[in-house]
Amino acid sequence: MNDFEREQLTPDQVRFNEQGLVPCIVQDADTKDVLMMAWMNAESLALTLEQRTTWFWTRSRQKLWHKGEESGNVQQLVELRYDCDADTLLALVKPAGPSRRVSDNPTVIARCVCAGRICVLGCGRLFHYYRKNRYGL
Repeated sequence: MNDFEREQLTPDQVRFNEQGLVPCIVQDADTKDVLMMAWMNAESLALTLEQRTTWFWTRSRQKLWHKGEESGNVQQLVELRYDCDADTLLALVKPAGPSRRVSDNPTVIARCVCAGRICVLGCGRLFHYYRKNRYGL
């Protein structure tokens, strides 16, 4: 096998959790921005591979979800990767439209409440925020 060849993963080799799900991180293939994390089951994984667009399992609605079915912002699958024990997937995609952000600042990726304080996390800030507020560093 040369540097350009990769071992192919078949859906039956994916290690789904006890709920029959596997986490899938979705990343823009061009910008490398992390767009989202969602859950896949065997059916959504098969649809993703077959149609070359992302499909997920929505735990809240308990149904299949084709990303972009309402917004039109479909994610075209470029490559699907997996980690060493095949219990996490990475989908490299070309999004058809903008992704939602919690802020106009592209480095801000999440907001949460930590012990009653609002923290803004993003682009390397999580570690620094944690160190400063947890350890006073």
